[in-house]
Amino acid sequence: MASLGAVCLGCPGFVSWAAGKERKKKALATIAGTVFRDPGFALRGAEVILEPAPEGATSVKVKKMRAVSDGRGEFAFYVPAAQMRYQLTVQAQGLQPEKRYVTIAGEERQDVYVTLKPAN
Repeated sequence: MASLGAVCLGCPGFVSWAAGKERKKKALATIAGTVFRDPGFALRGAEVILEPAPEGATSVKVKKMRAVSDGRGEFAFYVPAAQMRYQLTVQAQGLQPEKRYVTIAGEERQDVYVTLKPAN
């Protein structure tokens, strides 16, 4: 059976199918980060909201996205690799929310680190 798989990989139909799959992939950028709480401990369960910045108008349509930081305080979003400015809002119960702005220029990764302080 292993030789049958090797024969199919050499088939012209398979090659054109694989090439078609490659063309359908969209270029993506990554906005990832870590949420901490004062005095620097990773914060699990923080809500992270990513949306286009009000002044970041572009021809690419992007919907508001939400994530929750994991046990290491980490989160990630995958967005179109197009020129765009995003607003990132991080909030957690009992802590002051923080906003950050991230600009994507192409197929890249932007890392964001946020430390939430106690609410007054």
